[in-house]
Amino acid sequence: MNRGMGRTRLGGIAPAYVVGIGVLLVAAVAFGTIVRVYGVMLTKEAVYAKDGRVLSAIPTQTASWVREGVDRKENAEVEATLGTTNYVSRFMRRKDGTGMLDFHAAYYTGSIDTVPHVPDRCFVGGGLQLGSVVGDVPVKLDQTNWREATDVPAAYLGKAWRYRLDNGSFVMLPKSPDTIQLRVMEFLDRDGKPFYSGYFFIANGGHVSRAEGVRLLAFDLKTRYAFYCKVQFTSLPGTTKEQFIGLAESLLSEVIGEISLCLPDWQELEAQQMRDAAGGASPGSARDSSRDSDGPSQGGGR
Repeated sequence: MNRGMGRTRLGGIAPAYVVGIGVLLVAAVAFGTIVRVYGVMLTKEAVYAKDGRVLSAIPTQTASWVREGVDRKENAEVEATLGTTNYVSRFMRRKDGTGMLDFHAAYYTGSIDTVPHVPDRCFVGGGLQLGSVVGDVPVKLDQTNWREATDVPAAYLGKAWRYRLDNGSFVMLPKSPDTIQLRVMEFLDRDGKPFYSGYFFIANGGHVSRAEGVRLLAFDLKTRYAFYCKVQFTSLPGTTKEQFIGLAESLLSEVIGEISLCLPDWQELEAQQMRDAAGGASPGSARDSSRDSDGPSQGGGR
């Protein structure tokens, strides 16, 4: 028996083992060639807003809204679960007294390995009851302060818009901001009273309404960076669905520019990547150099 087995080996190594090693080596070489030739980006760089601006820097009042109380700061355990320290959570009240919303936004970048935290997971996990799924609701935003960007590649003409801030400067909005949708759901509090929550994500300059769509945008294999920002609105109990959507449209119309100011400029990122690919990298990368110092901590996975 041992003599028969010996005839199946080459120098003490089974032929099947040799073939397996050969297949793995060929696959490794082929994979490396595909990555190099097609420019596939398997690792993602962290990118940040200009000057390291964070979401808590969003002004506490707008033309129609004002903050109620102070921003909520979570403890270290909750922040570890959230997966980022770059977030803002505050109540915003209409100045005319017609409504209030809980506004929350959180930023993630780099090798993102967190699953987006959304109400249909977190609220239910916290003991609240999901009443119904309203669906993906188109948001009608006030476009008074929008200006179409014409200094973009032809593929983005008609889709790229800048927002005029109160100080007269402009900031790039996510692509096709007129098509943003909120993922809206009805919940029941512990007393059985209904309230509504809605969210969407800005990811690598685009936007999606569902958590599962984030990775499709943020992990585009052709881009070397990855980032996303969750934007969420929650009503008080007793607010109707129609009232909630109207309030969310009003608040988002007035803060979308400030939210965008706390995110990387996707146009600059794409232009920088094109320059680098052409061998003409310039010192002015869209990546904020302040992140190499003692800038504020921001999410980049865990």
